[in-house]
Amino acid sequence: MTNIYEVLRRPIETEKSRYQSAKLHQYVFEVARDASKIQIRAAVEELFDVDVVKINVVVAPAKRGRRGRTGRRTVIRGQEYKKAIVTIRADQTIDVFEGVKG
Repeated sequence: MTNIYEVLRRPIETEKSRYQSAKLHQYVFEVARDASKIQIRAAVEELFDVDVVKINVVVAPAKRGRRGRTGRRTVIRGQEYKKAIVTIRADQTIDVFEGVKG
């Protein structure tokens, strides 16, 4: 990892992540597999100009699908990925997650 733009892959938008951003000041990103918490902190602080309080990292397992009549689980239908849950100060926000303001 030489570039902060390679650390953060994309923001993850789900109902749970919307609740976390609104109430708990936590934002969820998909990150590179070899990214450390220190690299994630530096990337978020530099790109979004916020102060990071805490980082939790989770490796989400691959999703499996069923194949055939017996119901055996054989085919993998997704890939394993790493996501970071970043908590920022309560008085700050990240505008990517806020939607349309008007």
